[in-house]
Amino acid sequence: MTLPLKVNIVEVGPRDGLQNEAEFIPTDKKIELINSLNQTGLKRMEAASFVHPLYVPQMKDARAVLQGIEHSPDVQYMALVPNAKGYERALENGVKAVSLVVGASDSFNRNNVKMSREESLRNFEAVVKDARKNQIFIRYNIATSFWCPFEGRVEEKAVLEMVQEIDSQGVDEIVICDTIGRANPKQTAELFSQITAIGPRAAITAHLHDTYGFALANILAALKEGVTSFDTSIGGLGGCPFAPGAAGNAATEDVVFMLHEMGIETGIDIDALKQTLEIVKPLTKRELTGRLHKVQACAAAAN
Repeated sequence: MTLPLKVNIVEVGPRDGLQNEAEFIPTDKKIELINSLNQTGLKRMEAASFVHPLYVPQMKDARAVLQGIEHSPDVQYMALVPNAKGYERALENGVKAVSLVVGASDSFNRNNVKMSREESLRNFEAVVKDARKNQIFIRYNIATSFWCPFEGRVEEKAVLEMVQEIDSQGVDEIVICDTIGRANPKQTAELFSQITAIGPRAAITAHLHDTYGFALANILAALKEGVTSFDTSIGGLGGCPFAPGAAGNAATEDVVFMLHEMGIETGIDIDALKQTLEIVKPLTKRELTGRLHKVQACAAAAN
């Protein structure tokens, strides 16, 4: 089995993980979480989202969070922007890396940002152009790349066409998202194999939710196809507002532990992640989906 020697982990817990929490999490707690993640060796994270507070009230304090965190020079802090207005707000707050998102499924995109897929793609063209001019890092997410909660399975052709179109705009990174956690390892391998065959200039990252417990298996499938960058969420925080029961991304601590057991470097301190988990636990009333902390809890109880 041919596997990479090193993998890049992108932490999305502070944004994708927390945005689905119904009860508002105090700003100082979000800042504490990010500051703790700063100490783990992570080099990239989605820290906030400049969405309209009416639609995602959990992210209404994005400005205060970004102003309050300890900005490590070794960490790239990204902010998700749903449209041109969100992009303008991100720039006003000194953001140097933006995360755009368009659904491969038209129905999902309409429910998520009130625009068709094509409308979002067209609207983001100006954003990408301006971001490149201002040397802003551009991360472009293709949501529902595998399955849609409204339309079912998404055709690979639609995703591949989006990859080519987005890549032609000169973005820095394209993220292939299993938004509702419905993909299986065979499907994951086939899609990433075809994406690799296209040979995009942009870096490719996999964003794999763990609804059916397939996330780690899907990560292995993607690794075999040459993918070396993965989104993860501390504690497995997250979900999807349009897919009841959907889980968050693969838990950061579980992915790092698995990769280290396989001899693959991440540059992340697993013990520091365990300490961060103690900050995460009080932030949600839901049970964390990660496995590592459960094993540790059982071991501690046995002693």
